Amino acid sequence: MTEVISVRFRNGSKNYFFDSQGIFVRAGEQVVVQTAQGLEVAVCTQGNHEVEDEAIVKPLSVMVRIADDNDLRILEYNHKKEREAFSICERKIAEHGLVMKLVSVSAGFDSNKIVFYFTADGRVDFRELVRDLASVFRARIELRQIGVRDEAKMIGGLGICGRPFCCSSFLEGFMPVSIKMAKTQNLSLNPTKISGTCGRLMCCLKYEQNVYEDASRRMPKVESFVQTPDGPGNVKGIDLLREMVKVSLDSAPETLKSYHNCEIQVLRNGKGSRDGIELPDRPARFVEETQEEELMPPVFSVPFHMDTPLPPEKGEEKPLSHRRRNNNRKPPRPSGGKPPRSGKPPAKGEGRNNDGKRRPPYRGGRRWNKGEQPNKG
Repeated sequence: MTEVISVRFRNGSKNYFFDSQGIFVRAGEQVVVQTAQGLEVAVCTQGNHEVEDEAIVKPLSVMVRIADDNDLRILEYNHKKEREAFSICERKIAEHGLVMKLVSVSAGFDSNKIVFYFTADGRVDFRELVRDLASVFRARIELRQIGVRDEAKMIGGLGICGRPFCCSSFLEGFMPVSIKMAKTQNLSLNPTKISGTCGRLMCCLKYEQNVYEDASRRMPKVESFVQTPDGPGNVKGIDLLREMVKVSLDSAPETLKSYHNCEIQVLRNGKGSRDGIELPDRPARFVEETQEEELMPPVFSVPFHMDTPLPPEKGEEKPLSHRRRNNNRKPPRPSGGKPPRSGKPPAKGEGRNNDGKRRPPYRGGRRWNKGEQPNKG
């Protein structure tokens, strides 16, 4: 076992092992490491840990130090220099009339080498361009031609799934992808639907290929002769993900009926004649087991927009606000006003006129005793 740290360089998603030389490094810190091209600054993706000796490519490079403020200032200066070199190189390419597209510029940590990455349809004679760039920057100039996949990995972006490119986020290398994978997964062969932003087949076609290949070995082929719970028929369609088969029954060939893979019995796999094939007993239907969930009793609560609570259930005591409406009345007025009403019936003479007859209810306005007349003058 060897103690190492894992680092990742800029514009790369592959992790490399470096000897920490006993220095404790945390994940996310920037470190200065020794590479074949000289000193480089990388980001630590995993701190000090031990790995098997077989997983290390010898000789193991070493980490020089953890990046300090001076190293970060040099790194920022190199980034500024790269932006200037990018604009100058584009102008030089236009002056020489070269058919090439500049993708990225990378300056070494020691500022003694500048690498220009470009794409082109064919070979490009850029010898004059290298001489002009060397006279401007006074450093070693290197031009590298890359493919469209490497261009997408360097620039980055979002795929049609809405997530960052796999090549620029976690893929350590490009996997071989063929059109046969799209056919196996029953995808549309339209190039615009199965191609990525780089114009090549999407790398994600490789992810589920093993699952589709395993399912296709267990599923019957199209036009196979099968026995179903409803009788014999021919397979007309296959859904590999759901493991469902569409069958045209002999009793009803106009309509297609779907069955699970375990509900059918293959009598002849693929096209062919039915002569000499004996029909076995019909297989049983597939019943999906469902787990019974414990039903929780409903809990009724007062919504936020309701001031009045819900009525209580049977056996529960009513809330105070529902017992008597008189409890919600205003308190009695102070002395000098009308006395509060009491629950006793009125005494004799109260609520009656002088002649003993019951007084009519008061409906507003001034009251007139018997015999009185209003002063109309």
